[in-house]
Amino acid sequence: MTLNSQEVRKHVMDYLEATECSIIEVSPIHVTVKLSPRADKMLTDRPYYWGFVERTGVDPETLSFTFVFDPEKYDNQAAIEVPPAVNRSIGALNPPITGSPVVDASTDIEASADLLDSATPENNVVHVPSSNPEDSILARYFGIVPALPRIGPGMIRREDIIYGSKRLQQIWSAAQDEGKCLYLFEDPGSRQRNTLFSAAYEPWLGVCYKVEMSCDLKREELHYLGISLTKGTIIDDFNAKIASLEMIPRLPENVHIQPYELTVPAATDLLEAHLTSHLAELDYTWAEQARERLRIELAIIDIYYGELLKEPDEEKRLGTQEQYNRRRQETIWQYEPQIAVSAITYGLFHLRSL
Repeated sequence: MTLNSQEVRKHVMDYLEATECSIIEVSPIHVTVKLSPRADKMLTDRPYYWGFVERTGVDPETLSFTFVFDPEKYDNQAAIEVPPAVNRSIGALNPPITGSPVVDASTDIEASADLLDSATPENNVVHVPSSNPEDSILARYFGIVPALPRIGPGMIRREDIIYGSKRLQQIWSAAQDEGKCLYLFEDPGSRQRNTLFSAAYEPWLGVCYKVEMSCDLKREELHYLGISLTKGTIIDDFNAKIASLEMIPRLPENVHIQPYELTVPAATDLLEAHLTSHLAELDYTWAEQARERLRIELAIIDIYYGELLKEPDEEKRLGTQEQYNRRRQETIWQYEPQIAVSAITYGLFHLRSL
C-alpha cells in the first residue's frame, strides 16, 4: 500500500480541519498552518510547556508549520520566485538611461569619475555605501553580532510530508487516538426542521475490526461491521452504507432516538460471533504451508545443534543448549501461524432506516 502526494494532502488537510487549525496559506503542494491548541498538544511533544499553560492560565502560543507534500515541485517553484541578488557594482548605482540620453549619460559619467577619483591608488577600490550591517561603523570597531536564530512560536518551520514520513505517522496516530470512539447523528437537512412530526432515528453500533494473519508472511484485513441496537440486524459493509451520509455531532432538531433493544456489550458479542463465523469459513492453506516450513526449519536447527550438544565440556554445552532453545523459540515465533483481531475504531451512529 502506498499513497501519492494528493492522497497524503487530503489526509493531512482533513486532520487540520477537524482539529480547527488556522490555515495561513494553501496550495496543491503545500499548506502553511498555525496549529490549534488541540493539535499542538498532539503533534509538537511539548508537555512541559502545556503543563505551564494549564498551571498559570496564560494564553497558549501554538507553533506554525509549512507542510510540503511535493518537495521537488515546491523547491522548483521557490527557486523561480526568489528575486535576483542586488548588484553592488558601480553600474548598480546608475539607473537605466531613459528620456534624454545625453544629459543622463554625462551626469552618470561625472558621478562615476568622482567615485574613481576618491578611490585609493593602491587597490583602486570604490567605496560604495552599503546597507549590509557588517559594513557599519559599529561593526568595524566592535565586531559582528550574528543574528539570533528564530525559534519558538514566531518561527514557521518547514516539514516535508510524504508517505512513510514520521510526521504523517504521527498525524495518523493522533487521529486514531482522538477519533477512536464516535457518537454521530445523520444530518436530516433543513426540511426536517419545518415538518410537523418528529423523525425517528435508529441507533447503530459500528466497529472497524483489523484481522492480522501472520506467520513468516503477514496479511491484514479490515472488516467494517454494524449492528442495529433496535432490530439486531448486522451489516457487513457498514462503512459503505454511511460513507455518503452527512454526519453531525449533535442531535438535530425535530428528531428523536428509538429506544435500545440491545445493550452495547450484547451487540459487541453478536458482532464478534459474526466475525468469528466468517473467519472460520476462510481458506487456511497458508497456515498449513507455514507449519510445514516451520517443521523444516526446526529440523535444520536440530541437525545443526545435534553434534554441538554432545560437547563434553559442561560449561560450553550449557551455553550451546541455551542458544539452541533460544533459536527454536525465535523460529517458532516467526513461522507459527497466528490470527489476531482488534477493534480500531467504533461508535454509535443514529441514522434513518437503512
